[in-house]
Amino acid sequence: MNLAKDWQEKLKECLNAPQFSKLLEKVEAQYKKHSICPPKDKIFNAFNLCPVKDVRVVILGQDPYFNPGQAMGLAFSVNAECMMQKAKPKIQFPPSLTNIIKEVRECFGECSVEDGDLTPWARQGVLLLNTCLTVRQGAPLSHAELGWDFFINAVIEFLNTKDGIVFVLWGNNAKKYKPMLTNAENLVLTAAHPSPLSAHNGFFGCRHFCKINDFLKSRDKKPIVW
Repeated sequence: MNLAKDWQEKLKECLNAPQFSKLLEKVEAQYKKHSICPPKDKIFNAFNLCPVKDVRVVILGQDPYFNPGQAMGLAFSVNAECMMQKAKPKIQFPPSLTNIIKEVRECFGECSVEDGDLTPWARQGVLLLNTCLTVRQGAPLSHAELGWDFFINAVIEFLNTKDGIVFVLWGNNAKKYKPMLTNAENLVLTAAHPSPLSAHNGFFGCRHFCKINDFLKSRDKKPIVW
């Protein structure tokens, strides 16, 4: 299992549970039978790029992009190298990510991740966490019942014990986790999903990226370069 040791230590009760072993067996079987996103070595990329001690922001997504070449283990992020390749058909830039970048520009006038690879955010302490870490290519939510919720719930429960974190919940799927976020020392932000179907119903103009940095600065923490 390609999960950083610091996260393994904090989540060891979950990782040692029979439910997690069954989940890994199901995931392995899916990779053998189908084309699965992201690549297997990138399943836990969000954790491996964002050490436990550095987590300042958690942005919850749903499941990985299901089109070939897009997903790379960070919620809402794309594999910039694949996007630039002259593949046929050409890999499309996800519209939800386009809208996220637009909202960042509205807050700061520019965005540091125009290529869609959000790795720089992860390296600054932004845990870009999908609530389901795998998906069958071309079939959104196909792994929603695989058992990832057992693992994700353990992650959220652990992070809720830490102080000074901003949790960002976009869309109804992410908002379901709000009751778990009981620590008054943290900030919880909610809005519509950045998808074109809902972005105009409260995502555009939410100014979450500004609010995140304002909260971090109020805690004497370094703001994120969005």
